[in-house]
Amino acid sequence: MSDSELLPLLVQAARAAGALLSEQPKPPSWRTWPEFKAAFDAVDAPVSRLLHDHLEVLRPGVEWTEELDAKVSGRGEVWVVDAIDGAVQYLQGLPQWSVSIALVRDGLPVIAALHSTSLGETYTAVSGGGAFLNGAPVAPSTKDDLALSLVATSHPPFVGNQPDAVAGAARAMSILLPATGAIRNLGPTSWQVADVAAGRLDAFWEYGRDATNLIAGALVASEAGAVVTDTEGRPWHPGATSFVAAPAALHTKLIELLAE
Repeated sequence: MSDSELLPLLVQAARAAGALLSEQPKPPSWRTWPEFKAAFDAVDAPVSRLLHDHLEVLRPGVEWTEELDAKVSGRGEVWVVDAIDGAVQYLQGLPQWSVSIALVRDGLPVIAALHSTSLGETYTAVSGGGAFLNGAPVAPSTKDDLALSLVATSHPPFVGNQPDAVAGAARAMSILLPATGAIRNLGPTSWQVADVAAGRLDAFWEYGRDATNLIAGALVASEAGAVVTDTEGRPWHPGATSFVAAPAALHTKLIELLAE
């Protein structure tokens, strides 16, 4: 089965997972880490099983890498799946969450499907085939003035374990806050990157290793025509310690500012 033939089946799996999540009862509140973990596992386990079942049929025996895994394999094929991208928002009863699925081949994403049940929207991309939102092609913003731009950011899970990422994020915020129109963190990391692909957000940056949260959105953004690099302007790869996605006119300005 070709990548293009596989894509609609990934969309079906992502939508089925989103539907299952939307049907779950409201998780109980928590006050401790064990209570949070129990609430998360109660909703994550069934949707992860659903996705496992779908994807195993499509690519029997292909390795599965989940959100909190540290590395993405550089050889062969691997599924990179986040059953609840934006799990904290989901558990808090907020609508900013999505399902993210990517097929990675030899270290690079080749197919991506991101679905938001709350919005009724699905981003898709196949390497070399463009990027789409609900089947319509998307393109990044045409802005060239950072002062008029809406820029987003996020951070890896358990970012306290990456002190350099914390320091980089703080420094970047102090540089970019006065230089941009507004800075927001709007929830699921990969969905925000995909929103750059569609011009809803003008740019996105992040510090730290966060490949599993970035990889699906990175494919959507690059296929739409955004420039996807690290903060030093080098092509982004899953082992990179920073990330920038923006249209070319804004990308150059962001990289220059972050180099200060």
